[in-house]
Amino acid sequence: MKLNRYLCVILFALSASTAFSQQLPQFTQYMFNTISINPAYAGSRETFSAVGLHRSQWIGLDGGPETQTLSIHAPLRNQKIGLGLSFINDELGYENFSYLYGDFSYTIQTGEKSKLAFGIKAGFTHYSLDQELLNDPSVVNDPFFNDVSNRWSPNVGAGLYWHTNRWYVGLSAPRILNTDYNKGGSGNVDYVALERISYYFTGGYVFDLSQSVKLKPSVLLKATNGAPLSFDISANFLFNEVFWIGGGYRIDQSAAAIGAITDFQISKQLRIGYGYEYPISDIRPYTSGTHEVLLMFEIFKNKRIKSPRYF
Repeated sequence: MKLNRYLCVILFALSASTAFSQQLPQFTQYMFNTISINPAYAGSRETFSAVGLHRSQWIGLDGGPETQTLSIHAPLRNQKIGLGLSFINDELGYENFSYLYGDFSYTIQTGEKSKLAFGIKAGFTHYSLDQELLNDPSVVNDPFFNDVSNRWSPNVGAGLYWHTNRWYVGLSAPRILNTDYNKGGSGNVDYVALERISYYFTGGYVFDLSQSVKLKPSVLLKATNGAPLSFDISANFLFNEVFWIGGGYRIDQSAAAIGAITDFQISKQLRIGYGYEYPISDIRPYTSGTHEVLLMFEIFKNKRIKSPRYF
C-alpha cells in the first residue's frame, strides 16, 4: 500500500467542495510531551526543560507520517509565570505541516499542594506540498495546488492545568482558529478549514505500590469538530525513580493501536524514552508498527530532590 500523488490528487479534487481537516499528530508518550497540546503546562516542572521527539508512524507504508517535535519551557523567578516555545514538523505523504508556537502560563495556588495554571499559545502553522506532487503532469496545470501550498497561517490556543506532585488534570484547545485556504485562492475549489478545533482532556495519578515501585495511569481524550472521538489510556510502572515501563491502548476509528513504553533516567539532567505502537485498525496488514524516541534535558535544581516530577 502506498500513499502516493494520485491519492493526494483524489483528496484535493474529489469535487467542487472539498473539506480537509488537519489534526495535530498523536504521540505514544503523550504524558511526557504535554507542552505540545497544553500551553498551561509551561513552567510546571519548576526548571528549564527541553524535550525532543521523533516519531515514525506506520513503518513499511510508503508515505507514512514522520513527525519531529522540539519544545523548551521554564518558569520565571517568581514561579507563577511560565514561558515556552514549541516546534512541530509533521510530514504525511506529499503534505507538510510545520507549527511554531510560543506558550505563556500563569499559576495560582489552589491548596496546600495543588496549583492551577492558565495558559495561552500563539504562533503560525505552515502548510506546503512536495514539489514532486506539484510537478506531476496530472496537477501541474491546476492552479489550485499552487494556491494552497506554501502558506503561513496564524493561530492561537488556550489551556488549563491543575496539578500536585501526585496527580494532574488538563483541558486545552491548542488551535482555536479555523484556517480557510479558499481565501485568496483560484476559486475553482471550495477548500474549507485546514485546521479545525481539537479539545484535549488529560489526567494522571501516581500510586505508591512500595518504597521502590510506583504506578502511574494516565488518560488522554481528544475531540475534534467533524471527527470521531479519540481515547488513549496507559499505565506505567516506575522503579527506583529511574526506570519507567508500561503500555497503552488507543481507541480511534482510523488509528486504533496498542503500545509499549520504556523510559530511563540516565542522569538527573538527561532522560531517554522509547515507545512502540502496533495498529489494530484496517491499516494493520500494511505496516509493522510505529516507533517513537524521546529525549528530555533539564537543568536540575537541588530543591527538586524533595519534589520529584512524575509528569
